[in-house]
Amino acid sequence: MAPGEKIKAKIKKNLPVRGPQAPTIKELMRWYCLKTNTHGCRRIVVSRGRLRRLLWIVFTLTAVALIFWQCALLVLSFYTVSVSIKIHFQKLDFPAVTICNINPYKYSAVKPLLADLEQETRAALKTLYGFSEIESRKRREAEPWSSAWEGPQPKFLHLIPLMVFNEGETSKATDFLTGQKRKVSGSIIHKAADVMHVQESKEVVGFQLCSNGTSHCAVYTFSSGVNAIQEWYKLHYMNIMAQVPLEKKINMSYSAEELLVTCFFDGVSCDARNFTLFHHPMYGNCYTFNDKENEIHSTSMGGSEYGLQVILYINEEEYNPFLVSSTGAKVIVHRQDEYPFIEDVGTEIETAMATSIGMHLTESFKLGEPYSQCTEDGSDVPIENIYNAAYSLQICLHSCFQTKMVERCGCAQYSQPLPPAANYCNYQQHPNWMYCYYELHQAFVHEKLGCQSVCREACSFKEWTLTTSLAQWPSVVSEKWLLRVLTWDQGQQIKKKLNKTDLAKLLIFYKDLNQRSIMESPANSVEMLLSNFGGQLGLWMSCSIVCIIEIIEVFFIDSLSIIARQQWQRAKKWWSQRQAPACPEAPPSLQGQDNPVLDIDDDLPTFTSALRLPPAPEAQVPGTPPPRYNTLRLERAFSDQLTDTQVPAES
Repeated sequence: MAPGEKIKAKIKKNLPVRGPQAPTIKELMRWYCLKTNTHGCRRIVVSRGRLRRLLWIVFTLTAVALIFWQCALLVLSFYTVSVSIKIHFQKLDFPAVTICNINPYKYSAVKPLLADLEQETRAALKTLYGFSEIESRKRREAEPWSSAWEGPQPKFLHLIPLMVFNEGETSKATDFLTGQKRKVSGSIIHKAADVMHVQESKEVVGFQLCSNGTSHCAVYTFSSGVNAIQEWYKLHYMNIMAQVPLEKKINMSYSAEELLVTCFFDGVSCDARNFTLFHHPMYGNCYTFNDKENEIHSTSMGGSEYGLQVILYINEEEYNPFLVSSTGAKVIVHRQDEYPFIEDVGTEIETAMATSIGMHLTESFKLGEPYSQCTEDGSDVPIENIYNAAYSLQICLHSCFQTKMVERCGCAQYSQPLPPAANYCNYQQHPNWMYCYYELHQAFVHEKLGCQSVCREACSFKEWTLTTSLAQWPSVVSEKWLLRVLTWDQGQQIKKKLNKTDLAKLLIFYKDLNQRSIMESPANSVEMLLSNFGGQLGLWMSCSIVCIIEIIEVFFIDSLSIIARQQWQRAKKWWSQRQAPACPEAPPSLQGQDNPVLDIDDDLPTFTSALRLPPAPEAQVPGTPPPRYNTLRLERAFSDQLTDTQVPAES
């Protein structure tokens, strides 16, 4: 074997074998971990310290386990050919249904309290329009102003004077009480009429409200005398009824046995015991079916046969002619823990008609902050809930207005519940409450009280979409026998022969049992954000979560530790220089470790790489040594010189 081959074989034998030709499994795995793109495996080998190496082993094994788990689920899902169908039938809870007669109190019971007010109202109608309610509906010439006020002076027209404004005149008006024109001061607020005119009139009716002891006044005008008379009557009516005890008002209104003639729910008979009394200030005794105080009923099927069917006794003869102008009842569908705002969203039921109301339930769930400003239960809204019911936006607005009313006017408005330690407004205790109420109501409508900015919507609520249809009831062929039977059934309560204008039929039912749920969800969740980050990093940098951990380790943990170590070394050097005496410093000499060319890797250079290293800058490289001249002499081939060739010695 040639000398060069022997040396090559010896070097190859001593150097470690790398790659697939490694002699042991440990060397093979070490080579794989150093060369692979799987960052976790490489970090296990190159990490220094047992704790860091152990953490990388845990991270890597966890990632491998998750990969196998997800891949197994994907494979099972791919090869699954079975189909599962779930059919779910459920019983929907029937909502609470509150029914009120449009006329709050029996006219015969409340008439003694309103006798003076009605007398002045009839006199005002006769003076303005020239007729009384018992005369012909055809309008005739108005009587002289002074002829209507013979006898004692009216007190209600004195408190709130009715006036007539001619077209184009805003500073002068004709007073009902005196029949003379007078100057009118204060702002004029016009309210449009909701009743069409039979004939065009150039006169506008209104009334003036003033604050006692001050010159502040406001005039409220209406383009229809119907609206003006009813609004004027309603103000005095609330003042009178606010002074009547609650128990007496309940007795003057309709009982459950009088209002409810027949009742059926889900094909089963029901009666007044299934209804709960709810007294409303403006609608009297109302009755709630399926209230939270009773057992909550549910329905198993949709359709009119499986809902609530009631026949109501309206009793039109007991209606107040000036307070209400329509006949029938009002019904509202709501949750069991919700307050029934019958005056705002109630549905009217006509007499001599069968009113069918089909319901469809929609349940809504909204996200709170930061997605919206809704509230869960109203506990974070700075408005006290004066209603004994769950929070809603409507409750918050009414509570805010009633609270402002008590603060500014000193009393509570009659149509809303009483706040703690407050009383309803009346003339005797609060003479200025009407002017204060109207002024506050105008500020509320123009959003100057701040209630609309403070109150927020509820995050979850139920809403029933109602579809109403009407049919004539009873029919002509069944009217005779049906009315006779109902009269006989209600003989002890009604004590008169019924006619169809005294009755109204109501049917409330689910059209189907499909409940629609509207749920808000974040458009960008944390999972989606991480998924998008992972997709972008994998697409552009072939990076994974293990790579992210590696970057954090290298660029934050290791970099910060190196910087801290360097700063510590500098601080130690500065401190040692400060403590040592001053002396001239010698120029530093470059040592083997100080050679910048050698600082290329953490590992020591091999023999082959050391031969390829260039010399260090400013290092003294030895030059060629001077020749030894004595070696240039010719060596004799023979040790003994021939005698004949010897050179004689010089003398």
